[in-house]
Amino acid sequence: MSLLSRLFGGSSAPAAPEAEPVVHDGFRIFPEPMKEAGGYRIAARIEKEIDGVVKSHRMIRADTCGSADEAREVTTNKAKSLIDQQGEAIFAA
Repeated sequence: MSLLSRLFGGSSAPAAPEAEPVVHDGFRIFPEPMKEAGGYRIAARIEKEIDGVVKSHRMIRADTCGSADEAREVTTNKAKSLIDQQGEAIFAA
């Protein structure tokens, strides 16, 4: 791998295929746990089409889990709670 590739995050490993989203109240939740030392950080992309435009919110939490499967499950539950609490307001910024 070249120096520039290493500096700018290039990788020779293929990207993991995108998982099917979980749909909750019209929102699409894409669990995307982040691999870190000691586990997986809770993270997801939440999307919803509003007036023909796809809005997106990146949710990242301090919580970590020991396995990727557990992290996906916890991520989905936290994203559902966020949607229930804030609704479309999560896209305001």
